[in-house]
Amino acid sequence: MRDLRIVFMGTPEFAVGSLKILAENKFNIVAVITAPDRPKGRGQKLAISPVKEYALAQNIPVLQPSNLKSPEFNQVLKSYNANLQVVVAFRMLPEVIWAMPEFGTFNLHASLLPQYRGAAPINWAIMNGETETGVTTFFIKHEIDTGSIILQEKEPIHKNDNAGSLYHRLMEKGAKLVLKTVEQVRDKSYELTVQDELQVIKHAPKLFKEDCKIDWSWDSERINNFIRGLSPYPAAWTELSGKSYKIFDIEVSEKHMEAASGTVRSNGKDEILIKTGDMAIAVRELQVQGKKRMKTIDFLRGNSI
Repeated sequence: MRDLRIVFMGTPEFAVGSLKILAENKFNIVAVITAPDRPKGRGQKLAISPVKEYALAQNIPVLQPSNLKSPEFNQVLKSYNANLQVVVAFRMLPEVIWAMPEFGTFNLHASLLPQYRGAAPINWAIMNGETETGVTTFFIKHEIDTGSIILQEKEPIHKNDNAGSLYHRLMEKGAKLVLKTVEQVRDKSYELTVQDELQVIKHAPKLFKEDCKIDWSWDSERINNFIRGLSPYPAAWTELSGKSYKIFDIEVSEKHMEAASGTVRSNGKDEILIKTGDMAIAVRELQVQGKKRMKTIDFLRGNSI
């Protein structure tokens, strides 16, 4: 059995579950690396990452390099004498970092690799209408998300899932897989699987605002998947009556609309219908620019479309 000295790298809430499960199982986490503090909110006060918040509460040393290639940072990292690095929802690492520990550096990715390599695997899996996804641990190498697989576990995507609900299930499942992976590295009991490069691979690139605009000429099923895959963040959006709206929740309507795609009809009380390429959808939850997120019935009490 190996004595592990672990450096953990991560920033958002998704990474906290993995850090927490390792700490609770008494693994020796010698340092945490996370993003620098960022200005946040209207007051632009410096906010710390969820990973930093948890690490400080556990008295784990925290490093926040702005430049991972900096010789000064490299020397500090070496001083912790880690023999394993665990990466969950962090930025791309230079080789000088991921090649440093004796037992390697592994990453947790929220898909069944090689499918959905990239920054937004949860969003894209739902947007593309997948019925299954999962989590994968793999050893990092040069090309992003391409290293040899250590462990994988599947997770179904339900019809009522959105990116938020699936995110939380994969966060919990991923944390357990990280623990299992660390145990197998410690016991030297893992078997590696090379990723199959011959299959058709779907990618999950970072999402920008223009990627999130709804095309009402699509059929209702595709639009439903698109909105679910972007809810609650970064959120699908459209322009109605000259204003920008985020749309978080819809249902496919049984009502027939003889109109062009994108036509909007409302009874002014509790219903907003939008014509799609084949049928129509009813908006259930939305947010007009500069206002809070609302159910349709609440929105129509003080607004009109």
